[in-house]
Amino acid sequence: MTGTAERIEDLRRRHGEAVHEADQRARIKQHAKGKLTARERIALLLDEDSFVELDEFAAHRGTSYAPGEPRPYGDGVVTGHGTVDGRPVCVFAQDFTVFGGSMGEVCGEKVLKVMDLAMRIGCPVVGINDSGGARIQEGVVSLAYYAELGRRNSLASGVIPQLSLIMGPCAGGAVYSPAITDFTVMVRGTAHMFVTGPEVVRSVTGQRTGAEELGGAQINSELSGNAHHLAEDEADAIDWARTLLGFLPSNNQDSLPDYEPAGDPGRAAELDALVPDEPHEAYDMRRVLELVLDEGDFLEVQPLFGRSMLCAFGRIDGRSVGVVANQPLHNAGTIDIDASEKAARFVRFCDAFNLPLLTFADVPGYLPGLEQERRGIIRRGAKLIYAYSEATVPKVTVVVRKAYGGGYAVMGSKHLGADVNLAWPTAEIAVMGASGAVSLLHRRELAEAAANGTEEAVRAKLVEEYRSTLATPYVAAERGYVDAVIRPSATRAQLSRALRLLANKRQEVPPKKHSTMPL
Repeated sequence: MTGTAERIEDLRRRHGEAVHEADQRARIKQHAKGKLTARERIALLLDEDSFVELDEFAAHRGTSYAPGEPRPYGDGVVTGHGTVDGRPVCVFAQDFTVFGGSMGEVCGEKVLKVMDLAMRIGCPVVGINDSGGARIQEGVVSLAYYAELGRRNSLASGVIPQLSLIMGPCAGGAVYSPAITDFTVMVRGTAHMFVTGPEVVRSVTGQRTGAEELGGAQINSELSGNAHHLAEDEADAIDWARTLLGFLPSNNQDSLPDYEPAGDPGRAAELDALVPDEPHEAYDMRRVLELVLDEGDFLEVQPLFGRSMLCAFGRIDGRSVGVVANQPLHNAGTIDIDASEKAARFVRFCDAFNLPLLTFADVPGYLPGLEQERRGIIRRGAKLIYAYSEATVPKVTVVVRKAYGGGYAVMGSKHLGADVNLAWPTAEIAVMGASGAVSLLHRRELAEAAANGTEEAVRAKLVEEYRSTLATPYVAAERGYVDAVIRPSATRAQLSRALRLLANKRQEVPPKKHSTMPL
């Protein structure tokens, strides 16, 4: 027994020395590029001393090594589990200093193993990507594991939260796993994500481009919408991920995190004067969220993409909620293709993980235009209607100012299944805005007034009549489309009451294998 114990101790000592030397080399290489090592990233993400590594002895199985020659431990990825704020989380971090973090047989086995563990125990999984892609030397095996990972991501979708942190290159088949996960974070300057790199693009199309222009963090965050947060550095990326996990349940069967309620009733009065009297004057919807949500705190998702729509996580009475809101500062809050798809995906995520939905509407409608029509605003705009209709979580809507046409219908209206609909006295709910409606309804009268030189006064009178008789929220309230017209300063109290009422909401849905939403 003593001899066996000594041999085990000797093996552990030699392994420890090898890992230590490998870590030292990795640290020098990564720090020279302004990046952290795989284990340093994991240490930042997880609670102190909580990380338990899996398969640390796993080694590359290639045949190019001489007998007895040491093989790199880990095969380009570090996997394991730990805690974030005391709650279990599974994690894998690609190690660019070993085979470029490329996907091979052992690497793939380790990643799939930790994904399977996350599904069995019902906890979030965080993947940290920094890889050269498929391992060419291992041929189709590396491709097989990318496909297997994509299948695991699909099976886990809507069951456990999945986060991808892109902290280096991510190209080719490697990009599709982050695309399937729920949230993707990219680090400015060091992260790149594209299907084909600049050299391939140039050889195939003749277009000359660089990695940053083709798939840098800014491009993926602002133009393509592939990234949900643009991090200034790796610490920022990890901090955002930790904050996000604090809003989410561990799985779709788990209860939401519960914190101490934190409100400030003294701030609510500002809401009464927040919306400008002039209907065309903009204001920042973020300020509404700050005055309504606990401690004025919320975590915005995709803030640089589809800017006319805000999607964020916050809390009411210490309980997590998802918030969808029009942003009047951008295109007057109109819904374009990007805004629709951004909000639709967010709504579906909240519904999958049982986060109540709060909607703040100030929308003149869908964005008109030749480009929008040709890019498919009909099909892609329908995604938001579908998402709200399909969602069975508690849904509470506040109409802040304008809610015109299709914009009224799609932004959490009663007709799409909202449970409680509230409106501020400033709300205008109608087929279209007052000025446009008057121009259509009173053409002859306006023409006569123009001939008499009184068009401006007549138009002002007709616009005021339209607003007071047709666009007022009390017309919608008479029909039950709005449950109450409330003072803005009472919004937080009304939302709190509605969410308590809906805490045990149940809703039957027709039996089906799955839906066929317009993708």
